[in-house]
Amino acid sequence: MKNIILASGSPRRKMLLEWAELKFVVRVSDVEESYPASLTPTDVAKFIAENKNKAVFEELSSQELDQSIVISADTIVVLQDKIIGKPVDREDAIKILNRLSSHQHAVITAVHIRSVETEISFTETTTVYFHELTPGQIIHYVDNYKPYDKAGAYAIQEWIGVVGIEKIEGDFYNVMGLPISRVLKTLNENFF
Repeated sequence: MKNIILASGSPRRKMLLEWAELKFVVRVSDVEESYPASLTPTDVAKFIAENKNKAVFEELSSQELDQSIVISADTIVVLQDKIIGKPVDREDAIKILNRLSSHQHAVITAVHIRSVETEISFTETTTVYFHELTPGQIIHYVDNYKPYDKAGAYAIQEWIGVVGIEKIEGDFYNVMGLPISRVLKTLNENFF
């Protein structure tokens, strides 16, 4: 059995792999999350996921290379064809949630899985519909949950998901940051 390396510091991705009962280690390499302006939102997620994977893969020793599978991912939120990143501060988080309120948006996760023999990329898109959020709800969420490390300034599995999300179309876990069942299927069909 190969060693699985999660090339992500995301606690949510780590939790999802743990829930799947996979044995893995976390290894993160500093990667600039910039991208060419000409890329579509989906290609942006793919570009960043591939760069994260490549950075960790290139740090492996020759012995590790033969025995490892590296999994990386990048999740972006897209509202009206514009990428909504992570908020820079409290005011930005409030602004982002005001924009998402009463609208639908797409959550796109790109996954890149690589071993010495095989390299596979895919994307998963989930559409999320928000109820209209009151200013009080937004401030309560931002002040109590501090969603500054989350694309779109929210986590579906937190209070805002219970109170603010009307429905989703697609994979719930994708909105958390990793379409875990598709990752497992890809691993079983192509790497084990």
